[in-house]
Amino acid sequence: MNICIVAGARPNFIKVAPIVRAIDNAKAHGRDIDYTLVYAGSKDDPTLEPSLFDDLQIAPPQVFLNVVCENLNELTGQVMSAFERYLQEHKTDVVIVVDDLASTMAAAIVTKKQGIRLAHLVAGTRSFDIKMPKEINRLVIDGLSDLLFTAGMGANSIATREGAELSKIYTVGNILMDTLRFNRNRLKAPANFPQLEEAPYLVFTLNRKALMANRENLKRMLEAMIENAQGMPIIAPLRGEAAKVVGELLADLHPSSFILHPSLSYLEFGWLTAHAHGIITDSGNVAEEATFNGVPCITLNSYTEHIETVKVGTNELVGEDAQLLGEMVGRMVHGEWKQGALPDRWDGRTAERIVQILMELQ
Repeated sequence: MNICIVAGARPNFIKVAPIVRAIDNAKAHGRDIDYTLVYAGSKDDPTLEPSLFDDLQIAPPQVFLNVVCENLNELTGQVMSAFERYLQEHKTDVVIVVDDLASTMAAAIVTKKQGIRLAHLVAGTRSFDIKMPKEINRLVIDGLSDLLFTAGMGANSIATREGAELSKIYTVGNILMDTLRFNRNRLKAPANFPQLEEAPYLVFTLNRKALMANRENLKRMLEAMIENAQGMPIIAPLRGEAAKVVGELLADLHPSSFILHPSLSYLEFGWLTAHAHGIITDSGNVAEEATFNGVPCITLNSYTEHIETVKVGTNELVGEDAQLLGEMVGRMVHGEWKQGALPDRWDGRTAERIVQILMELQ
């Protein structure tokens, strides 16, 4: 069986790494299974730091589609064209696409047009805001998929309500937990932060373009965080546009407790968040990691694709409300946070389940 795994952006590699290792393990035990890892972007993508694949213990992609553009419709078309050429030239039994990017949707459409079995990881996640491009991507990908790999029963319910056949839905668990468990004893403290083990600190991450676009409100949110942290250091390892925007806003605030830092390697960032007193983020992945580590987390969004991080875990949603954010940071700093637990099937065996399901299809 030849499996093609498509990654559209850096976070996808963190989710597919366990599948790559599980396939390698099955192949080493004599099973007829192999994979090709395809990246929609280019080999010199600045978000793919040299240490990433060493940190994840997987080989870099064998194939780069070399699609680099900002316009999502243009990107979709270019990925479709490049991926179609790839599938026409390489025998492929199953294509696995990840999450909800424009490149993910493009690969899904081409896969089905080529008559190849399509698997979606992570399926059944919704914001229920059809104005969001990613929501449209999710709907299209789930609708086309032959295999819907979901993280839990909530995602199953969404998929079935939207017409997916039960025979296509597989509750495999949260693949991110596989990577976290695999790397738990491999995390390493950032070398230039020797004081981190001595005093509590908060971690701030930012990625959503909508948050960065409204600079006035983002500035209010930063002020609320800093004021209510009451001197507790806030470490922000940001990259690209996020680092630029936050840096410009901080120039007016002059906070000594807010530490803007270049982005860290995967293992260093994992250590930083695992040992934090609390996390403030707009990333669903970071919120999931916080629940795994039992670390209080505030998400700067009105929804999360994995509501179990709120219902069971340590996550709380504040949207883009600066006042509510400040109140929650105050509770976080004073240790007035809810006790979280691990949701069902966050056991680090998701990739094993996926590979077993794929092998049973032969």
